[in-house]
Amino acid sequence: MNRRQFLLAAASAATLPALSFSGNLFAAPASSPRFLLVFLRGGYDCNNLLVPCASDFYYESRPSLAIARPDPANPDSAIALDAQWGLNPVLRESLLPLWQRKQLAFVPFAGTDDLSRSHFETQNNIESGQPTANRGSFRSGFLARLSSQLSGVPAIAFTKNLPLSFQGAGKDIPNISMKADPKARFNARQSTILGDMYKGTPLAAATADGLALPASISEDLRNEMVKASGGAPSARSFATETRRIATLMRDQYRLGFVDVGGWDTHVNQGSVSGGLANNLRNLGEGLAAYADALGDEWNNTVVVVLSEFGRTFRENGDRGTDHGHGTVHWVLGGKVNGGRIAGEQVAVNAACLLQNRDYPVLNNYRDVLGGLLARTWELSNRQLQNVFPQARPRDLQLV
Repeated sequence: MNRRQFLLAAASAATLPALSFSGNLFAAPASSPRFLLVFLRGGYDCNNLLVPCASDFYYESRPSLAIARPDPANPDSAIALDAQWGLNPVLRESLLPLWQRKQLAFVPFAGTDDLSRSHFETQNNIESGQPTANRGSFRSGFLARLSSQLSGVPAIAFTKNLPLSFQGAGKDIPNISMKADPKARFNARQSTILGDMYKGTPLAAATADGLALPASISEDLRNEMVKASGGAPSARSFATETRRIATLMRDQYRLGFVDVGGWDTHVNQGSVSGGLANNLRNLGEGLAAYADALGDEWNNTVVVVLSEFGRTFRENGDRGTDHGHGTVHWVLGGKVNGGRIAGEQVAVNAACLLQNRDYPVLNNYRDVLGGLLARTWELSNRQLQNVFPQARPRDLQLV
């Protein structure tokens, strides 16, 4: 039985999130770069995040969903970022300060060349990081390949199961869900039994590490529950989750992945209220909490937020939006060259839509991430081609 088989079997027996741990966990140098990928599963509606408020076509296309043009007298209007674009006002307290400090940039007309508009196919396409027309493996993710190119850069997925992004690394990548579940751990008796079973074997170190981390996380969860009546954030909120993530990324890990679901908004999507607005508010609060919890190490951090695709530009008959194509990526960090809308753009009008329905993709995610990761870790062209085969990295000078 190898490490992964052992840990998966043990986790299943004790209802732990799926775990995999290398035998030697260590703290990376404090000032080394950090990268966190936040994957919004479900295809979020970028048009009601980054609002094309200078476009008459936007207001014609969304009679019930459009967010009002910037108006200082209207708190529910878009917040002007420049002459063309505005920000959903539900992010006024969380993301706007990062934008004003030039620690947040947006890349519109971004995404993949996969036109299937299928959640699962496009998610897999992006996580694999391989050319759509020539995928070499369906079990190799671009973060796994990136990890293999880096030395001294511990990686982790903050998910219940190891995502495709981190599969195929040729080494154990730990994964653990940071959602509040105080029962998601071995008890003391189980820990002792498992530790004794593998004492003196090659799996002893992996067993000890695999048991120690969730025990530490569970202690944090117990402390949170005690403080909850004093105004602590809900254990179910993304902000609580990102604070836990920040602790591990600050002290030990440097390459991370977390996903957030609930972005498929076919019906009653809303604009500044409703399901999408609630998700955006929660996400913004989580990202702001992550930046705050990292402290000075926020200056050594880059966060990228992306989704498998955007939504149809026009609203549908159910006051929602359907599966689209182009979307908006977010790039955040203490030293990000932000306060700007980056990448290639076109006018937001009917003539520029893809197939008369979606944003076109002008900024391929493999090229954009390739340029960003190259600057973050000073990767060579050979290394980049190993991470994103056949990509043409574009340096948007985001860092």
